[in-house]
Amino acid sequence: MRIPRFTLNAIAGLIAAAVPGHVVAQASCDYSSLPGVVWWGTKRQMTMTEFASYMAPIYWFSPDEPTMDDLQGKALRVPEILPFEERVDAPMVYYQFNDIGQRADGLEDGPAVIVDSTNMGNSIIYLQNFLAANLKFIAYFSREEGLGGHEHDVEPTEFRVWVFPNSEEVIREFNVECDRDMYVMGVVRTTAEAHGLEWYFNVLDTDDYTQFPMHLLVEEGKHGMCTDKNGDGYYTPGFDVNVRVNDAWGVRDIIRQGALFTGGFKAWMAKVRRDEHRAFPPLPEDSPLRERHSENGVYAPDNAIYELRPFPAAAQAGDDELLRHKMEEKEKVGWPEIHDVTEAQQLSRWAEAGLALKSFAISLRADGDLGLSFVFPLFILKNFEDPMTGGFLVHRMYLKDRGLRDFGWQLMYTPSASRWIDTYFGAGVEWDREDVPATDTTAATVASETNFVLETGVKFRVNITKSPLKFLSFLTEFMGFRAGIKNTGFFDISRLTYVLEFGAGVW
Repeated sequence: MRIPRFTLNAIAGLIAAAVPGHVVAQASCDYSSLPGVVWWGTKRQMTMTEFASYMAPIYWFSPDEPTMDDLQGKALRVPEILPFEERVDAPMVYYQFNDIGQRADGLEDGPAVIVDSTNMGNSIIYLQNFLAANLKFIAYFSREEGLGGHEHDVEPTEFRVWVFPNSEEVIREFNVECDRDMYVMGVVRTTAEAHGLEWYFNVLDTDDYTQFPMHLLVEEGKHGMCTDKNGDGYYTPGFDVNVRVNDAWGVRDIIRQGALFTGGFKAWMAKVRRDEHRAFPPLPEDSPLRERHSENGVYAPDNAIYELRPFPAAAQAGDDELLRHKMEEKEKVGWPEIHDVTEAQQLSRWAEAGLALKSFAISLRADGDLGLSFVFPLFILKNFEDPMTGGFLVHRMYLKDRGLRDFGWQLMYTPSASRWIDTYFGAGVEWDREDVPATDTTAATVASETNFVLETGVKFRVNITKSPLKFLSFLTEFMGFRAGIKNTGFFDISRLTYVLEFGAGVW
């Protein structure tokens, strides 16, 4: 299957730096200029653990992370090993290949993966047949502290991985001189699944400035993960996260103390990271990423290097119901799920999956009359995110009065879809029908009036996925309350009313 240029543009951003005539002035067979690249070489097969090792992240902890037990440097022992496994004197991180896309045409030497059911880590990946994968790295902590603290914390981060031979057109367009057949491996997107709610996820689409191994900032006590694109130890919204920036959780070390403060991320919420509080991945000897973190030929000489293992089945937690539940939330039973990729469009859909989230709201409305309010994306099925502010423009419609005979439409702007408190602003048109009573000379009738309306106020949201109402989460993750003020009329305001709404949905 030939992969056209536009596809890799969509799925990996590899061509973002390429322009007609672009020439990479590098040593022979050096593919380090490709955004997101983590390895290139002549190997045609490797074990599943070896494959995962090439893109495994660096975990960077707050200096006050409670599970570190005041350890640092080589003595660091977090992330931890699951309690039912045999103890090792090292940090531990697990991986799980949720989905693998294999080339449907011209398969050589078998499928993309031959699974070893007795030892998943020894399963063999055939690079010539491998195309893309959703690979999760999962960190375990024996306890979570702060608001809603509990034992057993399981925190995943997903890497979307691609593999292409250097003979593929989109690789050749970089004009890297190479007289050998090689395979090039990279990461298109990193999704740090902070607090298990997709609107909060810290999502980074790979670009020219993304450095690997990816640094993950680990939230103090709560262990929500956040991408750190350049590995400087600071979270910079719009840079370290570039998808749904206003909704991204960031890293909020302050919530270990039980306070949420503002709805959005603020710089003072994150503590300064120190080099000695990093846990490094076991990068293979031929990884081109080792040099950046080596001194005198020694990789990560002052830091702990964690072990990497396949994520075990939740059933191994035994009688520990809480641990089993936490693992089941992250486990994909029977992984990996292997799909044949027969056309380039499948890769584009794979790249875009997860960007469009459930985005609607329905509420009871009161503004002097009772009714219903509906909010949905500007493009019906696709959100419009303001590139300057990061907020959203949406349609807001409502029906009210007797028999829901009155109708209103507004174009509404809101800074986010998930913050617990947010402002909003809407402007539009309202069609109002009023009864005109009969007189001595006229019969009773209904008068219609069309008015410009302007509305602003605040929206409060509650995440119901951890509440007694979680059974509703298949429809929406949020319930909310809106309080606003609406004026009727443009220059001459004829009426001011309060607006109160209560209902389900992000808006």
